[in-house]
Amino acid sequence: MTGPRHADRPSHVARFTSASTSEGSPLNPDTLEVAPGTVHESVQGWVPKLATEEELRIALEKAFDYRGDVTLTLKDNSKIEGYLFDRTTGPSLATSFVRVLPKDSRQKLKISYADIAALAFTGRDTAAGKSWEAWVGKY
Repeated sequence: MTGPRHADRPSHVARFTSASTSEGSPLNPDTLEVAPGTVHESVQGWVPKLATEEELRIALEKAFDYRGDVTLTLKDNSKIEGYLFDRTTGPSLATSFVRVLPKDSRQKLKISYADIAALAFTGRDTAAGKSWEAWVGKY
């Protein structure tokens, strides 16, 4: 069986010729698409207002992304301080849950969104101010 190779097709040959190294070429690393980095907002010390279901869901998503401890105040007035490491969102608050590693225990707790009265970002954000360059410099 004979025929042109895939790499010999005109659409591929032009990519690898000397003409393709000019400005604007898809092979020029200076013009390749670069995705913007993620900007982490500082939520350390924040106590969000949880007046609506949407505000609670948004605050718990931020708590999940937070790299420090949070304090959850439950509707029975008990408080749990620890690291929020997992969440399951359902169609209602009663079917949505967070999982927390309490600061003073090794037991993992599963707490319904419906049981949460307040949330505070009380722990230090362990990754705040750190960068890739700092990590590379350390190692």
